[in-house]
Amino acid sequence: MTDLAHIRNFSIIAHIDHGKSTLADRLIQRCGGLTEREMTAQVLDNMDIEKERGITIKAQTVRLDYKAADGETYELNLMDTPGHVDFAYEVSRSLAACEGALLVVDAAQGVEAQTLANVYQSIEHDHEIVPVLNKIDLPAAEPEKVRAEIEEVIGLDASEAVLASAKSGIGIDDILEAIVKKIPPPKGDRNAPLEAMLVDSWYDPYLGVVILVRVMNGVIKKGQNIKFMIGGTEHLVDRVGCMRPKIEQLPEIAAGEIGFITAQIKDITETRVGDTITTVKNGAAKPLPGFKEVQPVVFCGLFPVDANDFEKLRDSISKLRLNDASFSFEMETSAALGFGFRCGFLGLLHLEIIQERLTREYDLDLITTAPSVVYDMHMRDGTVKHLHNPADMPDPNHIEMIEEPWIEAVIYCPDEYLGSILKLCQDRRGIQKNLTYVGGRAQVTYELPLNEVVFDFYDRLKSISRGYASFDYHQIGTREGDLVKMSILVNNEPVDALSMIVHRSAAEARGRHMCERLKDLIPRHLFKIPIQAAIGGKVIARETIAAMRKDVTAKCYGGDITRKKKLLEKQKEGKKRMREYGSVQIPQEAFIAALRMGDEN
Repeated sequence: MTDLAHIRNFSIIAHIDHGKSTLADRLIQRCGGLTEREMTAQVLDNMDIEKERGITIKAQTVRLDYKAADGETYELNLMDTPGHVDFAYEVSRSLAACEGALLVVDAAQGVEAQTLANVYQSIEHDHEIVPVLNKIDLPAAEPEKVRAEIEEVIGLDASEAVLASAKSGIGIDDILEAIVKKIPPPKGDRNAPLEAMLVDSWYDPYLGVVILVRVMNGVIKKGQNIKFMIGGTEHLVDRVGCMRPKIEQLPEIAAGEIGFITAQIKDITETRVGDTITTVKNGAAKPLPGFKEVQPVVFCGLFPVDANDFEKLRDSISKLRLNDASFSFEMETSAALGFGFRCGFLGLLHLEIIQERLTREYDLDLITTAPSVVYDMHMRDGTVKHLHNPADMPDPNHIEMIEEPWIEAVIYCPDEYLGSILKLCQDRRGIQKNLTYVGGRAQVTYELPLNEVVFDFYDRLKSISRGYASFDYHQIGTREGDLVKMSILVNNEPVDALSMIVHRSAAEARGRHMCERLKDLIPRHLFKIPIQAAIGGKVIARETIAAMRKDVTAKCYGGDITRKKKLLEKQKEGKKRMREYGSVQIPQEAFIAALRMGDEN
């Protein structure tokens, strides 16, 4: 049993690629968590996709023992968090379980958008923040300039910021000493009734549901009867332990500590993140303040290419949901694509990761429909409907007004790219709120409609700034918009998978672009195929795919011209009939390619 004065709970926060996971590796190595032989790069990133892309998706926890310079041994509970804006929810949960944070800033790149967002989250939790300037061994590193930037932008005292290089192992002992000296020990009473916060849960095929907990008061032991206060279910604890990073079983987890428990739970839906765990007898009077519920912001349909794979897709999605509480889905059908699921995601990267995991881990071929956001439809009869799928939009005559979600975006970029970034935001109906200069770089604040961002805003931003711009956003509510449903008709048949909701001012350009795209993607048939973009009954753009023509007069040689005319008339009649009854096959890749809007400007 460790007394509270010798426990330190902290998380590592930073922008993408500033070196969080590598720093976690060095700390594990220095504290002897794993032997040299067991060490791998990014040891806490245990998904293949995380290692390949070099990003962290799930926050991971590890317990280390550190013998400090004063001769005392400290128990360090470290949480490595993701840096990408789509996984900010993982960061907020990790911060709630800690008393302090290591703020890692790249000594060459300086403060970025996500650095700021994570620091503000940490300050909200009243954390002690220890700045670490990483990558000081790079030729482009400017530690003094970045130190001044941290003080100027964030307002943190960076005079004692630790200089380090996680890759080379420089300054690791200084970081550990700073953790012990600056981050406060946890508070808690081990003799009080049990109060433990459910920080995360995941499904293990051998152990069932594994629950990560931060014990605030009391003690969790094996054989205890516990109760989830919000979920209302009761369970018997059969295993208590911690990650070092290998699983180690313990007799108990006491107040102030972070560890995991298993309790023969089969269904992860019973373990809601932010729930309070207490004992069945003499439990806590009221639950701890949890986290705000995660809200999906981007929705799209996932359909199997082969209709026979529907059951396989259902099982695969259910299994993925076990390890990702922020992913939601419900069944839907489409005339063009058959049965599938309408899924909710935290952002486009989240969507991409889920899609890639389904393709890889479960061997599925999928079609993804156009990503869309949730619109609030205020009907004339006074009701409000939430619209997830553009194909389900009610008759416009019954709608009083449509509200769409808006976000506030903070963009950091070098000065030379500022003009093209401002133009991009203006083209996407953005409202500029602020423009300041920090350490030689521009910081722009814009309010933007979310549906203009979900398509390809981030990709365009990266390409026009050559990867130097960083971007962070949060939602600021809904606003009324002049929005219309744009349908795509192929051979006069609407294709619901391609219908989308657009702003009236951008509808014509978007429709024309879509028709041109489909004209190149749909193969020619024996009859003419019109492709149209329409708003209600009004066609706003049209392209025609020419028919393939068979030479019916090839067998005529010599003789009267009327023989040729007769054959051509007959062919004309046949083509007319074909156009009425012929069906157009749209290849699957045409859907995906048409939805990748590319450079539409």
